[in-house]
Amino acid sequence: MNLHALFRLFAEAKALSGHQDYVVIGSLSVLGLEESFDIPETMTMSVDADCYTKADPGRIFDVVKALGENSPFHIEHGFYLDAVSPHLPSLPAGWENRLIKVEREGLRIWFLEPSDAALSKYARGEPRDQRWIRAGILSGVVSIPVVNSRFASTSFYDADEKNKARALVNADIKWFEIIKNQRSKDPGIPAP
Repeated sequence: MNLHALFRLFAEAKALSGHQDYVVIGSLSVLGLEESFDIPETMTMSVDADCYTKADPGRIFDVVKALGENSPFHIEHGFYLDAVSPHLPSLPAGWENRLIKVEREGLRIWFLEPSDAALSKYARGEPRDQRWIRAGILSGVVSIPVVNSRFASTSFYDADEKNKARALVNADIKWFEIIKNQRSKDPGIPAP
């Protein structure tokens, strides 16, 4: 998936809903950096854009039939819109102020900042989320120190989710220290 494809999807959404501002919060939120950063392919493999209309989040559900999973758009293009609520993910305080805006031809897409997206993925804790996070850490797209500093202000669903996320963050802090130490001893060591 790439930024051009997302703009194609949201151009269709705009034609159907009249809205021109969309927020992308899932894995593909990393595409907000596409114009200025070399994003690892493993971070852009998703075929669904988790998103909502910025001014009226509920309106995104009006376009699901035409642009969602198994819709004519999905069948033709191979990717689709996944309507979500802005209250769905576990995110740190201030995340809305850190959204990354990319604008083209009357459309504005607001992307979740990658370290904020990583916190949401730590909360979910699925293996594919862990791969996304680690690819982001290795490429410099996700900052583990920033993730760690924002952890305390993150609104988790419950104590179990928070504890699971804390364990995953701690594991990645240790993992990244090992990687940094190995690279400092031998800069030719490839990323895992």
